[in-house]
Amino acid sequence: MSSNPKKTESDLLEQYRVALENVKKQPQIATTMVEYGYDDPTLAVGKNLWEYAQTTYENNKLEDDETSEAKQELDRLKAELSEMYWLHRKKARVVFRDDMVTLSKLELHRSLPDAYAAWLEAIRKFYTVAQSSDEIKQKMLRLKVTDEELSSGSEKVTAVEGARADYLREVGESQDATKVKDKAITEIAVWMREFYDVARIALEDNPQLLETLGLKVRS
Repeated sequence: MSSNPKKTESDLLEQYRVALENVKKQPQIATTMVEYGYDDPTLAVGKNLWEYAQTTYENNKLEDDETSEAKQELDRLKAELSEMYWLHRKKARVVFRDDMVTLSKLELHRSLPDAYAAWLEAIRKFYTVAQSSDEIKQKMLRLKVTDEELSSGSEKVTAVEGARADYLREVGESQDATKVKDKAITEIAVWMREFYDVARIALEDNPQLLETLGLKVRS
């Protein structure tokens, strides 16, 4: 993507910005580069490519941040749901230890799955079945599991579903932004590569001036 893989994208974009500004501000460089075809209209092409690359870079960073925030929110809600469910699960297994039919209805007759979809479905079924049965709710009260707590569990399941949908949407938007950014940075990098090649030739008699354009010159 870049002419210098050791530099970060932000470093490259800053280097390009400095070069495109100084090529017009330094009189000797400006005059010489015009002779080699880099007049104002030509430089404007490079500036436009840089501005677009910079915009896509900033947008990609924003989307990445939003994805990270969405993941943190999802993890927080999953942790809350898991903590509540495990307590309710433990109590229900005590209450219905001799009632295999109810244990099966509540998905308590087997281990909780690890895979997200199966994990959430098992928890959803527990709260759905428990809330739909007055008998189960009454027996759960024995270990202080109230109807309000069961309702809260169902609400947390819904919250987790919503948070995961938000997270997956942000992931998609971030991936799309990355593709757009990568293409834009490639385009400005290609343009700048030729710009630098020409600058090395144009300033061959004054190589120290290349430092003004962000290129390191051996002393």
